[in-house]
Amino acid sequence: MALVLRGGTLIDGGGGEPVGDAVVVIEDELISRVGQREQFPAPSEVLECDGLTLLPGLIDAHSHLGITTVEGVERLAPAVAAAQIFGNCELALDAGFTTVRDVAGIDGGVAQAVEAGLVRGPRIRPSGPLLSQTGGHGDHGPRFLDAHHYAYQGVPGLVQTNVTCDGPDEVRLAARRAFRHGATQIKVCVSGGVVSFTDSVEDAQFSVAELRAAVEEAAARGSYVTAHAHNVRGIANGIEAGVSCFEHGTFLDEATAQRMVAAGADLVPTFAVLRLMLLHWQEWGVPEEVLPRLAGAEEAMAASMKIAVDAGVRIGSGSDILGPRQEHRGLELVIKSELLGPMAAITSATSANAAILRMGDRIGQVAEGMLADVIALDGDPLAEPHLFDDPQRVVLVVKAGKVVKDLRA
Repeated sequence: MALVLRGGTLIDGGGGEPVGDAVVVIEDELISRVGQREQFPAPSEVLECDGLTLLPGLIDAHSHLGITTVEGVERLAPAVAAAQIFGNCELALDAGFTTVRDVAGIDGGVAQAVEAGLVRGPRIRPSGPLLSQTGGHGDHGPRFLDAHHYAYQGVPGLVQTNVTCDGPDEVRLAARRAFRHGATQIKVCVSGGVVSFTDSVEDAQFSVAELRAAVEEAAARGSYVTAHAHNVRGIANGIEAGVSCFEHGTFLDEATAQRMVAAGADLVPTFAVLRLMLLHWQEWGVPEEVLPRLAGAEEAMAASMKIAVDAGVRIGSGSDILGPRQEHRGLELVIKSELLGPMAAITSATSANAAILRMGDRIGQVAEGMLADVIALDGDPLAEPHLFDDPQRVVLVVKAGKVVKDLRA
């Protein structure tokens, strides 16, 4: 039986003009027809969407569903960690996110549990653990202990936040292990970080040879590498090694943006975390001494994103939020709407993100032949982009043709 979403205004995710009085016909898990109100296949289940706005399921390209505390998930009882992670999956789905790329933490088993219907949540593209150099971003072990004393940071089979590796051979082994655990791409660090204890955001991390080892392993599996990157030295090393996506990009310049365009590399700015961390740092387990690092970061990231947009870099959307209850994932679209305009913000979280995840032929647009990931908002997000930060205004969520949330009156 076909499922028909009838009425409402359609924003298809491709950047085109909204279409009023729309009809979306879903058969099995695919979209079979898109247009305005018309005859639809019978028998059909009709979901009336008059007064709502239909959009593709949103995509978060920078999530950390498993980092429920920066202090170390391994310090929690495994049952507590699992409950928090599964809760974060539900919160993401109910906020309208039908796909997330997890860029440090989630084990492939969690993605399998969601895919099997055992846990309510978005489609998860896990990266496995963050690959870090000793003393680099993500290496949160005690300073007086070498890495072999705290080699596993996480809960086996559930979450591993980081693996410390040095030299091309160790990086290669870490990448192979991540893929063995279900990773669909690899995440590395090419710069220092904000939530870091032994480096600064100005540091460049991993040599080109080390980064190239990760890129080679990903390419061997038809995949890619994305990189935590705040500064241009790290991005330059990543480009030389073949890294295809950069997260944050806080301190970008025009020359580096042009190099990204020439290399076909993407940028995923992450604004939501910068605002939310100031409010929730204690709940997230962030040490207070980290907070001064946030000063000026949002302004610098906004300026860098403008440089990237002007240069022609493809811009994605990622929230980077942490914590045991990850709310306000949609705040990222609200902030991007302020900076880029609502339609560009929507595109960044739909078709652009889908392309960055190398899933542009399956998700990110409401179009015939695509997976039926569709949401409905109560209101007009082009006029009221703050709707994205209110899950109660996300009244309908369809994921792969199945209704997983329905609050329509």
